[in-house]
Amino acid sequence: MMERRKVDILCMQQTKWKGSKTRWLGGGFKLFYHVVDGRRNGVEVVKEQYVKSILEVKTVSDRVMIMKLEIGGVMMNVVSAYAPHVGCATGEKENFWSELNEVMSSVPKEQKVVIGADFNGHVGEGNSGDEEVMGRYGVKERNEGGQRIVDFAKRMDMAVVNTYFKKREEHKVTYKSGGR
Repeated sequence: MMERRKVDILCMQQTKWKGSKTRWLGGGFKLFYHVVDGRRNGVEVVKEQYVKSILEVKTVSDRVMIMKLEIGGVMMNVVSAYAPHVGCATGEKENFWSELNEVMSSVPKEQKVVIGADFNGHVGEGNSGDEEVMGRYGVKERNEGGQRIVDFAKRMDMAVVNTYFKKREEHKVTYKSGGR
């Protein structure tokens, strides 16, 4: 599927692998992962042609991982992150956002950053008042997690890119619980 969709770098969350390893996958992709408890982790998959461009892979926790690459003379930092879900303890959420802020502050301003994450929040439909960081095509109403995403994007001068593109309903959410 990664080849068919022309994916060069992929960030995944909530995989079931254990340990801290790299391994070659079929189709010329290399997998980088770190997981402590078998329930969640930051995973990055890189196309073979970019593997030699990797300068550093740093695992901050099983929720946050950063990969630094130099591609065509451009320094690119790819962050894979998995935020605690709504029902998790406040301390766990604060720890995640602290780790993510730490990673972002470690990246020099002149370098590019892409975050592939499951932030476990809804930024909401429409963008009134937040046009500088998001488009009109979010999902549902904004919740607490979504507000944190928007605030983070503003602070980091980034954008919630998936809200700029209209998607079919079945492509807006990757998991639904109990028909919600």
